[in-house]
Amino acid sequence: MGVAERVDGVVRAGRAPHLHGLVVMRGGRVEVEWYGAGRDHHLGEDLGHVVFGRDTLHDLRSVSKSVVALVYGVALGEGLVPGPGESLVGQFPEYPDLSEDPERGRLTVEHALTMTLGLEWDESLPYTDPANGEIAMELAPDRYRYVLGRPIVEAPGERWNYCGGASALIGAIIARGTGRALEEYAAERLFKPLGISRYAWGKGSDGVAAAASGLRLRPVDLAAIGQLVLDGGRDIVPGAWIQEMSRPRVVIEDGFEYGYQWYLSTGERRWVEGIGNGGQRLLVVPEEQLVVAVTAGEYDQAHSSAGAVLDAVLDR
Repeated sequence: MGVAERVDGVVRAGRAPHLHGLVVMRGGRVEVEWYGAGRDHHLGEDLGHVVFGRDTLHDLRSVSKSVVALVYGVALGEGLVPGPGESLVGQFPEYPDLSEDPERGRLTVEHALTMTLGLEWDESLPYTDPANGEIAMELAPDRYRYVLGRPIVEAPGERWNYCGGASALIGAIIARGTGRALEEYAAERLFKPLGISRYAWGKGSDGVAAAASGLRLRPVDLAAIGQLVLDGGRDIVPGAWIQEMSRPRVVIEDGFEYGYQWYLSTGERRWVEGIGNGGQRLLVVPEEQLVVAVTAGEYDQAHSSAGAVLDAVLDR
């Protein structure tokens, strides 16, 4: 049974009731492209019932983080942003009290890239709860000071702790280094070379693009980004950065690790993956020349249409 037949079986059996879109590419060719319909949201805004198609933009939620890592790599290759080993608080001189703190002075850009800041942060709460770390950051008068000023709870670099604030800092570093808004630089240096002309990037009340969760793309364009990673960056993202970004840096659990804003399976079947709330997934399996882009509408829900579909695609 082929991939299309397995996916169709999952959908017909009702095991992916909130699946919105799926693109499967193998060897650079589209093998499956599927769109459904259902209720959708954009960062908390109810969009009602949506009939999805090839040209419908969809929230990527935290897959945005993985895209931002690629944009950082482009800027790094152009010499516009500090390298991973550089001071993190040093990129925000407007907070002298923080930059002069010797404990915070140990933080590097890499600690943000790997979500090992050692700062107090909790995103286990629903994203409708103002106590959720990312929501609290968005509600704060100054998002960057809010993140960098969080209480220190452990040494940096020791433990992975999911943190949208880390991604917000990376987005700020890109904007400051390039002298352009994150979404503008991304469009010019990443989207345009890939032929991506339609996108949207949700912004906070301060007018700044939400690096952690705000990007909206068509599933076919999300798949094109996955293909770029599979191809080693081509001439768009430095190949050396793709390798560094995809290298395991910190263990989340056995066989599941984190690189630079990308999840990594380090078991027998290796892949890199962007994962977003609600069932947004971008999976790249190099040894199988496979790219899978999934969009779904299960925001803050335990059920996983994306999981059922990925099981079908990977035949596991």
